[in-house]
Amino acid sequence: MSAVAPEWVRPGPTVNPEGSRSARARLVTLALIPAVILAAMLGLTTGAVAMTPWDVLRILTGQLDDPFLHEVIFNLRLPRVLVAITVGAALAMSGVALQGLFRNPLADPGLIGVSAGAALGAVAVIVLGTTVLAPLVLPLGVLALPLAAFAGGLATTWLVYRLASRGGHTSVATLLLGGIAINAIAGAATGMLVYMADDQQLRTLTFWNMGSLAHAGWTLWAVSAGFVMLALAALPFIARALNGLMLGESVATHLGFPVHRIKTLVVITAALAVGASVAIAGIIGFVGLVVPHLLRLTIGPDHRYLLPASALGGALLLLLADALARVIVSPAELPIGLLTALLGGPFFLWLLMRQQGRLG
Repeated sequence: MSAVAPEWVRPGPTVNPEGSRSARARLVTLALIPAVILAAMLGLTTGAVAMTPWDVLRILTGQLDDPFLHEVIFNLRLPRVLVAITVGAALAMSGVALQGLFRNPLADPGLIGVSAGAALGAVAVIVLGTTVLAPLVLPLGVLALPLAAFAGGLATTWLVYRLASRGGHTSVATLLLGGIAINAIAGAATGMLVYMADDQQLRTLTFWNMGSLAHAGWTLWAVSAGFVMLALAALPFIARALNGLMLGESVATHLGFPVHRIKTLVVITAALAVGASVAIAGIIGFVGLVVPHLLRLTIGPDHRYLLPASALGGALLLLLADALARVIVSPAELPIGLLTALLGGPFFLWLLMRQQGRLG
């Protein structure tokens, strides 16, 4: 008769934490898709003109022939919803990419000066586009604003990266201090341009600097969305390389990743996405910090899942924030950049204290 091993020495069931985490990441990503659709419907029904979801669906499908409601949906709310999705996805994915590049969850397009640099380029076009910069701006037409924002964001991103990186390592202190310095310099230069602006330009810049989707339109969205989509399409292809960079540049090199090329691609794509977003909606901060960190806590640090999930999470956050901004001080409208700052500021302080607690 064969002996039966006691229960306490029998091998337990096979556990695969990595497989469990991957399944959860896929589930969370899939769950975000209907959430974004519902938030988009909320954006289409929210505003001064009351509409039900059924009214919106009938207008979108052509079953309801109401010229006024058709104008509200197709020329006001639909482009605004698309801009919110585009900008939210761009800022969140750029935040993920920069955090992977710097190997630090505190990296954010706004904190390290990317948004300020992009804003400086865009403000220069708005204020000087008909005078000093006219020979450059006029031939580019509607492309001038997103290209200028991209150039400003690219310059500041590259400068901060060079300041913070030494010997293959990135100094968090230098990263944050460099971002503060870049924000100060770009803010001062932007202030000088604002001082030179006329009344009409000044009014535009005041609301634009606070971040707003109020002036979202089809033309600027179509042009800028092309730049954003180009950047977002490139980022998922470097997800594995970003995973390698999280282990250090030397380890990533030994694993066979072209580290220098990957770093250059991340800097360019992040600047392109953030620059185009700033050109559309102005400065909207903390989306690239809050969304990636929350999702990293939920689904883990694997960039294969974190990048697409962050794109959906950023779109969801900005759609909900925009809907809230339209009703919180109705009939007026709160600039969405102020709302995200009210949300992101305390979150950033909590994140700093959490990081300090780990070091302690």
